[in-house]
Amino acid sequence: MNRTEKADVIAEIKENFENSTAVYLVDYQGITVEEINGLRKLFRNEGVKYKIYKNTFISKAIEETGTHGELSNLLVGMTGIIFAGENNFAAPAKIIQKFSDEKKKFSFKGCYIESSFYDKDQLKTLASLPSKEEVMASIIGSIHNPISGVVGAIGAVMRDIVVLVDEISKKKAA
Repeated sequence: MNRTEKADVIAEIKENFENSTAVYLVDYQGITVEEINGLRKLFRNEGVKYKIYKNTFISKAIEETGTHGELSNLLVGMTGIIFAGENNFAAPAKIIQKFSDEKKKFSFKGCYIESSFYDKDQLKTLASLPSKEEVMASIIGSIHNPISGVVGAIGAVMRDIVVLVDEISKKKAA
């Protein structure tokens, strides 16, 4: 690989850093090609990029961007890198956790979400985070509940008025 090709790869990594809300590092040692293709499909379905670069290229990109410094210490062995956007920053953690639990491979090294670093011990916490869609559904449900309560209360008052008018008409008729 010549210098321009190396510079292009480093520029690609830097661009992915800049366009991502979350960056995860994993150790993919012991993973078969079939398993890696299955993982790539899972990540792609979530709109997440899974790439494999040389550790030196990742390190150089980190150095040039001046961000994600904690990841430099994790660039040992076979390293895969996952880039996620703001809509699905928790999706990689869920996929990594599930695959790691099932296959006992594909270990989480660490990640950055926004500007916060999370180490390998925090995978379960990250995997339990709700997705953006889940948070939005919860908010909409919270907004909807008081409205349906008001509608129910108005309905109850209307029922009471109807029952009262019915009782009055029965008494007048008797």
